[in-house]
Amino acid sequence: MYFAALLARTEDGWEASDTELDDVETLSDLAELAREASDDDTVIVYIEQEDAWFGIVRIEGEEDPRIYVSDGAAAARSSYGEILTREILGDDLDAELDELESLDLDGTEDGEPLADDADDDDDGPAGVAAEAVPAAPVGDALVLADLGLSERELRALDSDALAVIADALGAAEVLEAVR
Repeated sequence: MYFAALLARTEDGWEASDTELDDVETLSDLAELAREASDDDTVIVYIEQEDAWFGIVRIEGEEDPRIYVSDGAAAARSSYGEILTREILGDDLDAELDELESLDLDGTEDGEPLADDADDDDDGPAGVAAEAVPAAPVGDALVLADLGLSERELRALDSDALAVIADALGAAEVLEAVR
């Protein structure tokens, strides 16, 4: 189960809204959704999956999105998290996923048996993907630093991260109204 919220900075302060991600298939879709909330101002998109991971995407006008994910490996195993981790890790993740796609369903590549060293605890494709994405924060840890949440504070967040982020931004009251 996912929860997503948009925090848009306006002339009057922060506005919050929960949002549906049903039509989001790419980072461009997510950025477009955020830009619709506020044309030129800062928009923070917050996505979490049942306390397993959370992601922050910061959109400012037409600039490229800035992304932070609390746990790359956990996020990469989910549809929206994969969008974020793929953008952060880029070619490294693409190469690993290409390798996964070249494996046959029986665990062999082009009909050849897997090497003996691939038969340890990480059997098959899942082991390859798990090695590609760190089980640690990935992305721009300074994404909220100028808004009141330091890199150290952001990396320390785990459960109820949205409340801490909204409080640091001064948006706790408006967020609570939509939650």
